[in-house]
Amino acid sequence: MIFLTLFLTFFKIGITTFGGGYAMIPMIQAEVVSHGWMTQQELVNFVAVSESTPGPFAVNVSTYVGAEAGGFLGAICATLGVVLPSFLVILAVAKCFLRFRSSRLVSAAMDGLHPAVVGLISAAAISIGQTVFQVPAAQSVSAFMTSEAFFALLIFAVCALLIFWKKLHPVLVIGIAATMGMLLCSLAEGV
Repeated sequence: MIFLTLFLTFFKIGITTFGGGYAMIPMIQAEVVSHGWMTQQELVNFVAVSESTPGPFAVNVSTYVGAEAGGFLGAICATLGVVLPSFLVILAVAKCFLRFRSSRLVSAAMDGLHPAVVGLISAAAISIGQTVFQVPAAQSVSAFMTSEAFFALLIFAVCALLIFWKKLHPVLVIGIAATMGMLLCSLAEGV
């Protein structure tokens, strides 16, 4: 039963979200947590790992969640579920591409989807940010300066500067962020 549930859940995610893996995050988050397959924190951790590994984000996440919930067969079912809708849609679009390309209605629909995708990605960023940057209440300034939330804010700021100001390649920024995380964790343990 878990295999069918994994397939149908990720099929629903794959068929109802547009804009790629990042736009799927809010729906993946809601489904995975509500089914009890992972906690919010586990999912946030895996989003970071999934973003740092090769391959499409949605495939990485679905495969991992499927493996956690149903082993190897669960990974296959979840991955097929998330990939199959895109495959079928691309197959249909490729078959009718010339008719779709010149349609004003299709063009207008695509113009409407662009801001929706930005909104979905923004919602995912805010949701993940709330988990990552969560600061415990009534914390002293010195305790905050050695907290995970402070380190997360520091790493976020450095990464944003490196990407927007220095235009470093994302793979290099991911390596720098991982190194900073290890260093800051070591410093916090020594405090």
